[in-house]
Amino acid sequence: MEQTSSLAVAHSGERGEHRSLSREAPFILDGGKVGMACFLVTEAVFFSTLIVTYLIYLDQSRPFAAKYLSLPLVIVSSICLISSSGTIHIAEGALRRGKEANFRLWWGIALALGAAFIVLTGVEWAELIGRHKQWMSSNLFGTTYFTLVGFHGAHVTVGLVMIGIILAASLRGRIPAAKHKAVELISWYWHFVDGVWIVVFTVVYIIGRMEN
Repeated sequence: MEQTSSLAVAHSGERGEHRSLSREAPFILDGGKVGMACFLVTEAVFFSTLIVTYLIYLDQSRPFAAKYLSLPLVIVSSICLISSSGTIHIAEGALRRGKEANFRLWWGIALALGAAFIVLTGVEWAELIGRHKQWMSSNLFGTTYFTLVGFHGAHVTVGLVMIGIILAASLRGRIPAAKHKAVELISWYWHFVDGVWIVVFTVVYIIGRMEN
């Protein structure tokens, strides 16, 4: 009887330890996470193709990039976008701790920063098209630049829509635990988009403006 009790206690302890380890596991893959990871891999391949294409025609694009692209404007827009990754991270942490008011604040700031990026990109495009008469059909610079930056801007816009939907849901009431995973997956997407922009900025606005 004593041996049986000892075995039961040991078995119970193992189960308790297993539950403790499960609770402490920081990263558990599920269908949603695997799906998002696969999607981001395909998007990475897509953007890699656009970036390589821009680099192939870099010599033809460089004179136009150096002459027409506004570096101060894009630095400001880049700071807005990259900062939004930080606010998204803070917001996600606040939601995990159950501080939904803080979540709404930081999530809303991320939305505003992302929107500012799009607005400033629009200002840059208006200057390129209206003042400098540069468009996709103008030359190789126009084709590669507007394709690369345009697709990135479209991805940012999609991210802003998703962030806005979550913010609206939070403003109507507390986000249920079942929706916390959606917040996490959107944050993955947003960090990816920001990471892509760092590469695009480096290729187009730094390398692309350097003299041979």
